[in-house]
Amino acid sequence: MHSITAFGGPQGHLGMVMKTFVDRRKDVTREELMEYVSFCQMLPGASSTQVLTLIGYKRGGVPLAVLTLIIWILPACTLMGALSFLVTKIGTENLTTSIFQFIQPMAIGFLAFAAIRAFRIAINNTITQVIMILTTIIIYFLFKTPWIFPVVILFGGIATNFSNKRIPEKEKIKPRQIRWTNIWLFVLVFVVAGFFSETARKQDWPNRKAYNLFENFYRFGSFVFGGGDVLIPMMLDQYVARPSAPKFVDTRHNIIRIERSEILTGAGIVRAIPGPVFSIASFTGGIALKEGGKFQQLLGCIIGSVAIFLPSALLILFFFPVWQYFKKFVVVYRALEGINAVVVGIMCAATLYLLKDVSITHVNLVSLVNITVIAGTILILHFTKLPAPIIVVFCLLLGIIS
Repeated sequence: MHSITAFGGPQGHLGMVMKTFVDRRKDVTREELMEYVSFCQMLPGASSTQVLTLIGYKRGGVPLAVLTLIIWILPACTLMGALSFLVTKIGTENLTTSIFQFIQPMAIGFLAFAAIRAFRIAINNTITQVIMILTTIIIYFLFKTPWIFPVVILFGGIATNFSNKRIPEKEKIKPRQIRWTNIWLFVLVFVVAGFFSETARKQDWPNRKAYNLFENFYRFGSFVFGGGDVLIPMMLDQYVARPSAPKFVDTRHNIIRIERSEILTGAGIVRAIPGPVFSIASFTGGIALKEGGKFQQLLGCIIGSVAIFLPSALLILFFFPVWQYFKKFVVVYRALEGINAVVVGIMCAATLYLLKDVSITHVNLVSLVNITVIAGTILILHFTKLPAPIIVVFCLLLGIIS
């Protein structure tokens, strides 16, 4: 149910996760969820996907974590893959998203709700208040700068280590054996994918696009901080800007080249469907191989889906057990206080940033409805036990009748 109703990208997903898996199902506590969010912000990849994977990991180990990951990404990847066939058939100009016009205000309401709840948990003294305010300001103005997220998290963790009054170390930490399988697999796949992609490029294999596509998306999933807002510009650079460079003119028939309008169509639709924003890789993969026929296009959808999420899964399942060990050290435990404050600041900044794209300041009916949807979502989540899917369906119906 979460997979088919979680609209709004990672900014909106957190509020739904808190409502469903903390308040209703009690799979994790609020403190555990905040820890998961803080930890995932330090890693590249799809953060909301990683958080859900960790919830599955806590409840049932690696098997349930993998199953959770598959169930979470499957609906969105299927829809975005199907969209690539639709765009190929009828063209981007015939697509419309009017039914989804109130989904973004709703997502902002979910994000604001999550920020309020997280504020009560994480902001409880002067230093955390200062960290939250500074983070909100910095992230708001540098929201699309990928390196800013790990940087502010690092400085937030350092800031709360200056006081000796915070969480003294009580016991000696026993060494723990670290399982290196996942991280070695992550590196191996990265090296092998790069080797075959480069070999296919140099020797100009007839099916080189498939190898190049896997390497591209595996690399994106390995290095993208900041979510879909960073992934989409990287795809525009890789598939629109680079193929237009003079050095590619002679061989452009056998490289991946996508029209800007096609990627932007996918970028718009992906925010109007439930699930992870990274599922745009399914759409882009299909568009990238569409010239090879329907089978190749389907293969492109599968390659995009697997390659973009595989690094996130391998990294999270390796680093989280390591994190569980190292967080017991006093320096890491103290850092958590600052990291959690940074996460609250990120959520506040994301709320303000998303408000820029929503009409709330004009004196008209649309602004009034948007404000009502945002405020109504917050109030319903706070004062009632109404399931999140009901709110989503109501906003979709509102888009239909408006």
